[in-house]
Amino acid sequence: MWLNTTVSPFLLTGFPGMEKVHHWISIALLVVYISILLGNGTLLFLIRGDHNLHEPMYYFLAMLASTDLGVTLTTMPTVLGVLWLNQREIGHGVCFSQAYFIHTLSIVESGVLLAMAYDRFVAICNPLRYTSILTNTKVMKIGMGVLTRAGLSIMPIIIRLHWFPYCRSHVLSHAFCLHQDIIKLACADITFNRLYPVVVVFAMVLLDFLIISFSYILILKTVMGIASGEERAKALNTCISHICCILVFYVTVVGLTFIHRFGKHAPHVVHITMSYVYFLFPPFMNPVIYSIKTKQIQSGIIRLFSVRHSRA
Repeated sequence: MWLNTTVSPFLLTGFPGMEKVHHWISIALLVVYISILLGNGTLLFLIRGDHNLHEPMYYFLAMLASTDLGVTLTTMPTVLGVLWLNQREIGHGVCFSQAYFIHTLSIVESGVLLAMAYDRFVAICNPLRYTSILTNTKVMKIGMGVLTRAGLSIMPIIIRLHWFPYCRSHVLSHAFCLHQDIIKLACADITFNRLYPVVVVFAMVLLDFLIISFSYILILKTVMGIASGEERAKALNTCISHICCILVFYVTVVGLTFIHRFGKHAPHVVHITMSYVYFLFPPFMNPVIYSIKTKQIQSGIIRLFSVRHSRA
């Protein structure tokens, strides 16, 4: 018979054994968080205010930036609370909600990258019909589809967390709540909660990656058929930023999965660090990549600062 102690709050964990330098770690993470907020916030501000960026490609980029901001704003309060103020207690409802948004936004990011691949596929393989295929309404429907798919797919396992009794240690392994971390504390049959996420990952994230890869094979085939070398380079150049974002996201996914599956003997701090890399590296890098590789974004940033400088 299980002893139900669900009234006890969970305890978040920072970097075990490194408590003395938590303040310094928190300062470094705060700098990263602020950079993410400024970078993605600037992208959203530019896309919203610059009519030159009112195109499907940049609407999808706005979705990506919004997703990255969502991940950041979801994890930042508890991470800084633990490292800075040693506020480790978190209620079950808040913890489950945080886990829901964290996992949902990860699926959303994969879906947005897939949508961006579709955008590049239409732009290069069927340029004459680009504006008629990717209308504002179509872009909005794709965005709603990506969000709905992610939200509904994660909901079943999060709902079940409310039903489980938690009679083991209430100490979580991170400074934020993850589904796989929470179910380790449950005294119940968690078979569904163990198997279902695997199905979701294979059915969505892996499938997204395969479709993205296939779309780029078709894009490359189309580009190689272009007679002019200059036109080939121009076509491929529009894909570079997206390809870099794909690599950043999926390399971190593979890295985190590899550590969890095959790094059982690795120090716990390595697992924790990889989790932070997974949640912070893509949101940090995506604005940097698009700012460096996309001339329209560069021009928008220059115009933004030029207007502010002239007003000053």
